[in-house]
This record gives sequence, C-alpha cells and structure tokens, in this order.
Amino acid sequence: MSPEQKNTEQKDIKDLSFEEALSELEIIVRGLEMGETNLDRSIASYERGVALKQYCESKLKEAQGKIEKITVSPSGETATEAFDLKE
Repeated sequence: MSPEQKNTEQKDIKDLSFEEALSELEIIVRGLEMGETNLDRSIASYERGVALKQYCESKLKEAQGKIEKITVSPSGETATEAFDLKE
C-alpha cells in the first residue's frame, strides 16, 4: 500500500475532495489488478473502492447540477439553461 493510500484511507470518504477520492480509487484499482494483497485485504479494498466510486459519481452529479450552458437564439438573444451531459 502506498503512502498516499494510507493517508486517505484514514479519512472518512465524505471528508475527501473529489480529486483525493479519485486518486485513492485509482490506487485501489491498480492494486487489485496486480493481485498484490491477500483475499481479505482485496475484499476490503474492493468495498472501499465501491464506496469511493459512488462518492465520485455523486460529486460529479452535484457539479453537473450547478453547471449552466449559455444558449443563443436565432434572434441573437442569450439565455442560460441547465447543462445536459447527454447532448
């Protein structure tokens, strides 16, 4: 386990920034892919990874809700509307 993972793992997920959570998730995924740990540790890492993924997704949805896009009508008038990632 890397020093970065030890530092963030001690924190409650809700206290992490999006970037810290994503970084820790990447570390967990790499570790699981390499099979570096025993089964119990792998299960614990997987469970933390799932929680981190859910946290990151919720933070992204929260950010998406705050983003607006500027639209320009054919007549040249500008307005804002909610940003939809599906577009």
